[in-house]
Amino acid sequence: MPDSASLPSPRARARARTMRDIVRIGRQHLATEGAAALSLRAVARDLGVVSSAVYRYVASRDELLTLLVVDGYDELGDAVDAALEAVDRDDHVGRIVAIARATRAWALTEPATYALLFGSPVPGYEAPAEQTTGPGTRVIGRLVEVWEDAWQAGAISLDDAPLTPRRLSRDLARIRKQMGITAPDLLLARGLFAWAALFGCVSFEVFGQYGADTFSDPGDLFEHHLAALVETVGLE
Repeated sequence: MPDSASLPSPRARARARTMRDIVRIGRQHLATEGAAALSLRAVARDLGVVSSAVYRYVASRDELLTLLVVDGYDELGDAVDAALEAVDRDDHVGRIVAIARATRAWALTEPATYALLFGSPVPGYEAPAEQTTGPGTRVIGRLVEVWEDAWQAGAISLDDAPLTPRRLSRDLARIRKQMGITAPDLLLARGLFAWAALFGCVSFEVFGQYGADTFSDPGDLFEHHLAALVETVGLE
């Protein structure tokens, strides 16, 4: 049984509950009004308090946007992690497929939050790296784990020669050191292409770039693209 001294106080629990409500209402306004039109005054109205009360929890519109960005990244990362739980660690193709499908499914369910994370920048807002970089790199982190595991298992059919120009190879070496991996230059470069292409495919669908009636089911095209992305990194 937890020590009562380690449990949050009633004040702390009330504050956490209010913060959750602010984020929830902020997400609703994001979907109906758009990121540029977010207003703490409007959030306070829907929360049922005066606007000055909300400022005790969230100091500005930019702080609210940051809360929504982190919440969105966390929700996407949780969706990807949940999908990976159903896949064996040595099923490298299955893990990439699970990551990609979970990303697409979440984006189609939460298009407004996806747009905040991966769409046009909000005028006048710059996400603070110290708060958003960690949550924002969870999906690419899971992809890198797959590439590294597959390389270590000998399941990748790509060579390990350095790439040209030399500055690109130096950049990739820095990334390799930062992430503590051994995947060679070509795999990292192909993997980064697959990452960008995955979100490009999802963005085209979320933002309606294919047109409303072009495909009977855009999921069919996504699955075709997904197979190509798996092949790009040297997996079969």
